[in-house]
Amino acid sequence: METATKTKKTKPKYSAEQYLKWYEDMQLMRRFEERAGQLYGMQKIKGFCHLYIGQEAVVAGAMSVKPEDAMITAYRDHAHALGKGISAREVMAELFGKITGCSKGKGGSMHMFSKEKRFFGGHGIVGAQIPLGAGIAFAEKYNKTGNLCVCYFGDGAVRQGALHEAFNMAMLWELPVIFIVENNAYAMGTSVERTSNVHDLHKIGLAYDMPSYSVDGMSVEAVHEAMEMAANHARTKGPIYLEIKTYRFRGHSMSDPAKYRTKEEVESYKAQDPVEIVKQILIAK
Repeated sequence: METATKTKKTKPKYSAEQYLKWYEDMQLMRRFEERAGQLYGMQKIKGFCHLYIGQEAVVAGAMSVKPEDAMITAYRDHAHALGKGISAREVMAELFGKITGCSKGKGGSMHMFSKEKRFFGGHGIVGAQIPLGAGIAFAEKYNKTGNLCVCYFGDGAVRQGALHEAFNMAMLWELPVIFIVENNAYAMGTSVERTSNVHDLHKIGLAYDMPSYSVDGMSVEAVHEAMEMAANHARTKGPIYLEIKTYRFRGHSMSDPAKYRTKEEVESYKAQDPVEIVKQILIAK
Protein backbone atom coordinates (compact mmCIF):
# COMPACT_ATOMS: atom_id res chain seq x y z
CA MET A 1 0.00 0.00 0.00
CA GLU A 2 2.82 2.36 0.86
CA THR A 3 4.55 1.73 -2.49
CA ALA A 4 1.32 2.27 -4.40
CA THR A 5 0.80 5.59 -2.63
CA LYS A 6 4.27 6.78 -3.57
CA THR A 7 3.75 5.78 -7.20
CA LYS A 8 0.48 7.67 -7.30
CA LYS A 9 2.13 10.84 -6.02
CA THR A 10 4.69 10.88 -8.83
CA LYS A 11 2.18 10.15 -11.58
CA PRO A 12 0.72 13.19 -13.39
CA LYS A 13 -2.98 13.69 -12.66
CA TYR A 14 -3.90 14.28 -16.30
CA SER A 15 -2.78 13.31 -19.79
CA ALA A 16 0.08 14.96 -21.63
CA GLU A 17 -2.47 16.35 -24.10
CA GLN A 18 -4.38 18.06 -21.28
CA TYR A 19 -1.25 19.62 -19.81
CA LEU A 20 -0.15 20.75 -23.27
CA LYS A 21 -3.55 22.40 -23.81
CA TRP A 22 -3.32 24.21 -20.48
CA TYR A 23 0.26 25.26 -21.20
CA GLU A 24 -0.63 26.56 -24.66
CA ASP A 25 -3.62 28.50 -23.31
CA MET A 26 -1.68 30.05 -20.43
CA GLN A 27 1.31 30.90 -22.64
CA LEU A 28 -1.00 32.65 -25.12
CA MET A 29 -2.50 34.71 -22.29
CA ARG A 30 0.90 35.48 -20.78
CA ARG A 31 2.59 36.51 -24.03
CA PHE A 32 -0.45 38.48 -25.14
CA GLU A 33 -0.45 40.47 -21.90
CA GLU A 34 3.29 41.07 -22.03
CA ARG A 35 2.94 42.41 -25.56
CA ALA A 36 -0.07 44.54 -24.58
CA GLY A 37 1.95 46.06 -21.74
CA GLN A 38 4.82 46.81 -24.09
CA LEU A 39 2.55 48.43 -26.68
CA TYR A 40 0.82 50.47 -23.97
CA GLY A 41 4.21 51.80 -22.92
CA MET A 42 4.83 52.77 -26.55
CA GLN A 43 1.48 54.64 -26.47
CA LYS A 44 0.07 52.43 -29.21
CA ILE A 45 -2.76 51.42 -26.87
CA LYS A 46 -4.78 54.20 -25.25
CA GLY A 47 -7.03 54.43 -22.20
CA PHE A 48 -6.87 51.98 -19.30
CA CYS A 49 -5.11 48.63 -19.44
CA HIS A 50 -5.28 45.96 -16.71
CA LEU A 51 -2.99 42.97 -17.20
CA TYR A 52 -3.71 39.40 -16.11
CA ILE A 53 -0.13 38.19 -15.68
CA GLY A 54 0.02 35.63 -12.87
CA GLN A 55 -3.68 34.74 -12.90
CA GLU A 56 -3.76 32.66 -16.09
CA ALA A 57 -4.63 29.36 -14.40
CA VAL A 58 -7.99 30.79 -13.28
CA VAL A 59 -9.25 31.06 -16.86
CA ALA A 60 -7.28 28.18 -18.42
CA GLY A 61 -8.54 25.73 -15.81
CA ALA A 62 -12.12 26.97 -16.07
CA MET A 63 -12.62 26.01 -19.70
CA SER A 64 -14.21 22.68 -18.76
CA VAL A 65 -17.58 24.39 -19.21
CA LYS A 66 -19.38 24.10 -22.56
CA PRO A 67 -18.73 26.58 -25.41
CA GLU A 68 -22.47 27.38 -25.29
CA ASP A 69 -22.21 28.52 -21.67
CA ALA A 70 -22.16 32.28 -21.12
CA MET A 71 -19.33 34.17 -19.44
CA ILE A 72 -19.18 37.67 -17.99
CA THR A 73 -16.38 39.39 -16.12
CA ALA A 74 -14.86 42.68 -14.98
CA TYR A 75 -12.43 44.97 -16.80
CA ARG A 76 -9.32 42.73 -16.44
CA ASP A 77 -10.75 40.74 -19.32
CA HIS A 78 -8.19 40.06 -22.08
CA ALA A 79 -7.45 36.51 -20.89
CA HIS A 80 -11.14 35.71 -20.40
CA ALA A 81 -11.84 36.76 -23.99
CA LEU A 82 -8.98 34.60 -25.27
CA GLY A 83 -10.10 31.68 -23.11
CA LYS A 84 -13.64 31.93 -24.47
CA GLY A 85 -12.30 31.52 -28.00
CA ILE A 86 -12.06 35.09 -29.27
CA SER A 87 -8.93 35.25 -31.45
CA ALA A 88 -5.83 37.10 -30.27
CA ARG A 89 -6.07 39.16 -33.46
CA GLU A 90 -9.57 40.38 -32.56
CA VAL A 91 -8.64 41.15 -28.95
CA MET A 92 -5.50 43.06 -29.96
CA ALA A 93 -7.44 44.94 -32.64
CA GLU A 94 -9.88 45.98 -29.93
CA LEU A 95 -7.01 47.34 -27.82
CA PHE A 96 -5.96 49.40 -30.85
CA GLY A 97 -9.52 50.71 -31.29
CA LYS A 98 -9.91 49.10 -34.71
CA ILE A 99 -13.23 48.15 -36.28
CA THR A 100 -11.86 44.62 -36.67
CA GLY A 101 -11.82 44.30 -32.87
CA CYS A 102 -14.32 42.07 -31.05
CA SER A 103 -16.26 45.17 -29.92
CA LYS A 104 -15.72 46.98 -33.24
CA GLY A 105 -13.08 49.16 -31.60
CA LYS A 106 -15.64 50.88 -29.36
CA GLY A 107 -14.95 49.03 -26.11
CA GLY A 108 -11.19 48.96 -25.77
CA SER A 109 -9.36 47.05 -23.06
CA MET A 110 -12.17 47.03 -20.51
CA HIS A 111 -15.16 46.11 -22.70
CA MET A 112 -14.47 42.97 -24.72
CA PHE A 113 -17.60 41.35 -26.14
CA SER A 114 -18.62 38.56 -28.49
CA LYS A 115 -22.18 37.42 -29.08
CA GLU A 116 -20.92 34.47 -31.15
CA LYS A 117 -18.62 33.20 -28.38
CA ARG A 118 -21.21 34.02 -25.68
CA PHE A 119 -18.81 36.40 -23.93
CA PHE A 120 -20.70 39.33 -22.44
CA GLY A 121 -17.91 41.59 -21.21
CA GLY A 122 -15.67 43.24 -19.84
CA HIS A 123 -17.37 45.81 -17.53
CA GLY A 124 -15.76 48.99 -16.27
CA ILE A 125 -18.04 49.57 -13.28
CA VAL A 126 -16.87 47.58 -10.26
CA GLY A 127 -19.37 44.81 -9.51
CA ALA A 128 -21.82 45.81 -12.27
CA GLN A 129 -21.43 42.44 -13.98
CA ILE A 130 -22.63 40.45 -10.95
CA PRO A 131 -26.40 41.15 -11.28
CA LEU A 132 -25.98 40.96 -15.07
CA GLY A 133 -24.49 37.50 -14.66
CA ALA A 134 -27.50 36.46 -12.59
CA GLY A 135 -29.75 37.94 -15.28
CA ILE A 136 -28.04 35.94 -18.03
CA ALA A 137 -28.50 32.81 -15.93
CA PHE A 138 -32.17 33.71 -15.49
CA ALA A 139 -32.54 33.88 -19.29
CA GLU A 140 -30.86 30.47 -19.68
CA LYS A 141 -33.28 28.93 -17.17
CA TYR A 142 -36.33 30.70 -18.63
CA ASN A 143 -35.44 29.50 -22.14
CA LYS A 144 -34.59 25.99 -20.87
CA THR A 145 -31.28 25.93 -22.74
CA GLY A 146 -29.40 23.77 -20.25
CA ASN A 147 -26.59 26.34 -20.32
CA LEU A 148 -25.13 28.22 -17.39
CA CYS A 149 -23.40 31.55 -16.79
CA VAL A 150 -19.91 31.90 -15.33
CA CYS A 151 -19.73 35.27 -13.56
CA TYR A 152 -16.26 36.53 -12.59
CA PHE A 153 -15.48 39.49 -10.32
CA GLY A 154 -12.59 40.73 -8.19
CA ASP A 155 -12.19 40.87 -4.43
CA GLY A 156 -12.97 44.60 -4.46
CA ALA A 157 -16.39 43.93 -6.02
CA VAL A 158 -17.36 41.73 -3.06
CA ARG A 159 -17.95 44.97 -1.11
CA GLN A 160 -20.66 46.12 -3.54
CA GLY A 161 -24.27 45.85 -2.42
CA ALA A 162 -25.26 44.52 -5.86
CA LEU A 163 -23.47 41.27 -5.05
CA HIS A 164 -25.72 40.59 -2.08
CA GLU A 165 -28.88 41.39 -4.02
CA ALA A 166 -27.76 39.13 -6.88
CA PHE A 167 -26.82 36.29 -4.51
CA ASN A 168 -30.24 36.47 -2.83
CA MET A 169 -32.20 36.45 -6.09
CA ALA A 170 -30.04 33.75 -7.67
CA MET A 171 -30.64 31.43 -4.73
CA LEU A 172 -34.34 32.27 -4.54
CA TRP A 173 -34.82 31.38 -8.22
CA GLU A 174 -32.21 28.57 -8.31
CA LEU A 175 -30.40 30.10 -11.28
CA PRO A 176 -27.70 28.17 -13.20
CA VAL A 177 -24.79 30.47 -12.33
CA ILE A 178 -21.23 29.99 -11.09
CA PHE A 179 -20.10 33.06 -9.18
CA ILE A 180 -16.30 33.36 -9.07
CA VAL A 181 -14.33 35.89 -7.06
CA GLU A 182 -10.77 36.11 -8.35
CA ASN A 183 -9.15 36.98 -5.05
CA ASN A 184 -5.74 38.40 -6.00
CA ALA A 185 -5.43 39.95 -2.51
CA TYR A 186 -5.73 43.59 -3.55
CA ALA A 187 -8.62 45.81 -4.68
CA MET A 188 -6.52 48.32 -6.61
CA GLY A 189 -4.01 49.01 -3.82
CA THR A 190 -6.08 48.05 -0.79
CA SER A 191 -5.56 44.60 0.71
CA VAL A 192 -8.47 42.35 1.63
CA GLU A 193 -7.39 42.55 5.28
CA ARG A 194 -7.96 46.32 5.28
CA THR A 195 -11.50 46.17 3.88
CA SER A 196 -13.22 43.47 5.94
CA ASN A 197 -12.95 41.27 8.98
CA VAL A 198 -14.00 38.36 6.71
CA HIS A 199 -10.78 37.39 4.93
CA ASP A 200 -12.08 34.10 3.52
CA LEU A 201 -14.33 35.61 0.88
CA HIS A 202 -16.12 32.36 0.01
CA LYS A 203 -17.80 32.46 3.43
CA ILE A 204 -19.97 35.36 2.24
CA GLY A 205 -21.99 32.94 0.10
CA LEU A 206 -22.88 30.86 3.14
CA ALA A 207 -25.17 33.66 4.38
CA TYR A 208 -27.47 32.72 1.48
CA ASP A 209 -27.06 28.93 1.90
CA MET A 210 -25.11 29.01 -1.36
CA PRO A 211 -22.53 26.20 -1.69
CA SER A 212 -19.21 28.03 -1.37
CA TYR A 213 -15.64 26.81 -1.76
CA SER A 214 -12.05 28.07 -1.67
CA VAL A 215 -9.84 27.07 -4.62
CA ASP A 216 -6.08 27.32 -5.22
CA GLY A 217 -5.92 29.63 -8.25
CA MET A 218 -2.20 29.02 -8.78
CA SER A 219 -3.00 25.38 -9.68
CA VAL A 220 -4.65 24.83 -13.05
CA GLU A 221 -5.59 21.29 -11.96
CA ALA A 222 -7.38 22.58 -8.84
CA VAL A 223 -9.32 25.15 -10.86
CA HIS A 224 -10.29 22.54 -13.45
CA GLU A 225 -11.58 20.14 -10.80
CA ALA A 226 -13.50 22.87 -8.97
CA MET A 227 -15.10 24.07 -12.21
CA GLU A 228 -16.20 20.59 -13.24
CA MET A 229 -17.88 20.16 -9.86
CA ALA A 230 -19.38 23.67 -9.98
CA ALA A 231 -20.74 23.25 -13.52
CA ASN A 232 -22.50 19.99 -12.62
CA HIS A 233 -24.02 21.65 -9.56
CA ALA A 234 -25.13 24.84 -11.35
CA ARG A 235 -26.88 22.95 -14.16
CA THR A 236 -28.89 20.77 -11.81
CA LYS A 237 -29.23 22.56 -8.47
CA GLY A 238 -28.55 26.27 -8.94
CA PRO A 239 -25.94 28.83 -7.82
CA ILE A 240 -22.50 27.97 -6.53
CA TYR A 241 -19.73 30.32 -5.38
CA LEU A 242 -15.97 29.82 -5.78
CA GLU A 243 -13.28 31.94 -4.20
CA ILE A 244 -10.28 31.31 -6.45
CA LYS A 245 -7.18 32.58 -4.67
CA THR A 246 -4.68 33.95 -7.16
CA TYR A 247 -2.14 36.77 -7.54
CA ARG A 248 -1.31 39.39 -10.14
CA PHE A 249 2.39 39.86 -10.76
CA ARG A 250 1.93 43.39 -12.11
CA GLY A 251 0.15 46.42 -10.66
CA HIS A 252 -3.59 46.95 -10.71
CA SER A 253 -3.28 48.76 -14.02
CA MET A 254 -0.45 50.02 -16.20
CA SER A 255 -0.38 53.27 -14.18
CA ASP A 256 0.09 51.42 -10.87
CA PRO A 257 3.69 51.03 -9.60
CA ALA A 258 2.40 48.62 -6.91
CA LYS A 259 4.54 50.08 -4.13
CA TYR A 260 2.08 48.80 -1.52
CA ARG A 261 3.56 45.27 -1.92
CA THR A 262 6.97 44.04 -0.84
CA LYS A 263 9.35 42.48 -3.32
CA GLU A 264 9.48 39.39 -1.11
CA GLU A 265 5.71 38.96 -1.35
CA VAL A 266 5.71 39.21 -5.15
CA GLU A 267 8.65 36.82 -5.48
CA SER A 268 6.98 34.26 -3.21
CA TYR A 269 4.02 34.14 -5.58
CA LYS A 270 6.19 34.08 -8.69
CA ALA A 271 7.68 30.87 -7.28
CA GLN A 272 4.15 29.45 -7.69
CA ASP A 273 3.81 30.65 -11.31
CA PRO A 274 1.20 28.28 -12.84
CA VAL A 275 2.73 28.58 -16.33
CA GLU A 276 6.14 27.49 -15.07
CA ILE A 277 4.68 24.69 -12.93
CA VAL A 278 2.86 23.12 -15.90
CA LYS A 279 6.00 23.52 -18.02
CA GLN A 280 8.05 21.63 -15.44
CA ILE A 281 5.43 18.83 -15.28
CA LEU A 282 5.63 18.43 -19.08
CA ILE A 283 9.44 18.37 -19.06
CA ALA A 284 9.67 15.95 -16.13
CA LYS A 285 7.08 13.50 -17.48
